[in-house]
Amino acid sequence: MESRPYALAEAVGTLKKFPVPKFDPTVTISFRMGVDPKKSDQMVRGSVTLPHGTGKSVRVAVFAQGDAAKAATDAGADHVGYEDLIKKVQEGFTDFDAAIATPDAMSEVRKIARVLGPRGLMPNPKTGTVTDDTATAVKAAKAGKVDFKLDKNANISAAIGKASFSEDQLQENAESLIDSVVKAKPASAKGNYIENITLTATMLPGLKLENSAAIAD
Repeated sequence: MESRPYALAEAVGTLKKFPVPKFDPTVTISFRMGVDPKKSDQMVRGSVTLPHGTGKSVRVAVFAQGDAAKAATDAGADHVGYEDLIKKVQEGFTDFDAAIATPDAMSEVRKIARVLGPRGLMPNPKTGTVTDDTATAVKAAKAGKVDFKLDKNANISAAIGKASFSEDQLQENAESLIDSVVKAKPASAKGNYIENITLTATMLPGLKLENSAAIAD
């Protein structure tokens, strides 16, 4: 990692100057948080729809039946089903990047929590992925909705686009994510909420952002 801190715009410009690998690297922002992940009242989680998307084609699975299932299909969901889709996942199917469920489907969906949870795919009301309005949720996921969650080491990491994005696109996406993490600050968090923020991309050096503590306060 480059040691000196960068302003966000400067970090994005520097990242864009690095020689890139033969593929289009994913650009990520990582946060080192000043909260205790062992305390449930200090959990940080939320979601944000990035203004320029993630550059990734998002495959969406929806657990629903009836009108909600039809609405999800019409909105462009890749996999829609209920007991049949749950059985498929139990048998090892995880060919999707986001999962949405209606509230009444959650009792059954919890049976596959051991499969979905570790992959960060478990539907959750706080991120808008447990809802009767499946069409809106599917469109948001396809448009570049990013979920973020504090891990057990007090870190948060989320993709904000591809190295091929313009500097403005990356900066605006980064600002949206940072703003959302700041707004998700738990009431019980004390001291520096965000200890540092790093901008990086696959197989490229990380760049520490300046004033990260100031951003948090």
